[in-house]
Amino acid sequence: MATQILERDVDLTEIINGVEVMGPSPFGKHQDISSNIYDLIRQHIKKTKTGKVYYSPLDVILKEGEQRLQPDILFIKKENRGIFQDWVRGVPDMVCEIVSKGSHSKDTVIKKKIYESYKVPEYWIVIPELTTIEVFTIEGDTYELFSEATDDGMVKSKVIEGLEINVRDVFEE
Repeated sequence: MATQILERDVDLTEIINGVEVMGPSPFGKHQDISSNIYDLIRQHIKKTKTGKVYYSPLDVILKEGEQRLQPDILFIKKENRGIFQDWVRGVPDMVCEIVSKGSHSKDTVIKKKIYESYKVPEYWIVIPELTTIEVFTIEGDTYELFSEATDDGMVKSKVIEGLEINVRDVFEE
């Protein structure tokens, strides 16, 4: 019996500062965390009807040919849904990156600077090794730490009104 290779319509390539960067597919633990965050935000959004939450891979084109990123999770307010076309073409209201061993610098320095320069209102950095979530909000031209929690603490969103998440719920399997 011959093995058939199916063509996948998934491209994990990002364009960071004009350079194509191909990342590996995420590990299972990363996917569990991403799924938990998505589910928690989605449950909240279904009640409040304030926007829509999406998960990777989904291109966020901040500048054609120069900045095309794929955050792990992103949120777009209802009034900004026009930026969602074939991909997201514009600035989402919230982006979330889950840090993997090989992506620490990319997520916490490089992508953070890019999101900050485009004034993405809220940026979540999830650090599995420390069971920590940091929520940064744009204040003027720079990100300021808005909320941070570890273990059994609660993290809050400024952009997604009323959203509070217990960190334990994010990291449970």
